[in-house]
Amino acid sequence: MARRTFFSFHYSSDVWRAWNVRNSWVAKPDHVDIGFFDRSVFEASKRKNDDTLKAFLRKGLENTSVTCVLAGTNTWRRRWVRYEIARSIIKGNGLLTVYIHGVRDRNGYTSAKGYDPLAQMGIYRSYGSIYLAEWTGSKWVSYSDYTRAIPESELWFVGPKTDAVLQISSHCMAYDYTQQHGHKNIGGWIETAAGLAGR
Repeated sequence: MARRTFFSFHYSSDVWRAWNVRNSWVAKPDHVDIGFFDRSVFEASKRKNDDTLKAFLRKGLENTSVTCVLAGTNTWRRRWVRYEIARSIIKGNGLLTVYIHGVRDRNGYTSAKGYDPLAQMGIYRSYGSIYLAEWTGSKWVSYSDYTRAIPESELWFVGPKTDAVLQISSHCMAYDYTQQHGHKNIGGWIETAAGLAGR
């Protein structure tokens, strides 16, 4: 079956690496990639205002069943990658992290491994409702780009029972594209993420 996958990544640092991953993905039969926007379109939406960019990213996630976060050195810090993760959780997409720091850039260089972006986002319970949280580098805070409660019935994993933050990564798989032969295996990784989410 066709698997529509949204790829989330840090554009300015990792677009070359991300395109290499994308090319190995679309070479497989029945695979459809989403999330590879032309930079000019992204920047135009960003220049208008945050709400325009959020709407643009939500539109990009439509009709997808999996979000694959391509993690480079600083992907975990990026506001809009976090927003794509947040909207993927709300939407019920399967999620996975694929580390791409070992993929060579256009100049032949690799980069340092960064933190898992899915470990920097979490959910917690407050007064019986589920909310999103994000890691600032020193503490967990309420996620400011989406402040409404998430219906617990929409989660594909068991929600937290207390106000302690549950990292999204605790329910998702992470892989190293270079060391684990991603050019051969990424299709299986994405199918696993879809299966975990019941998608």
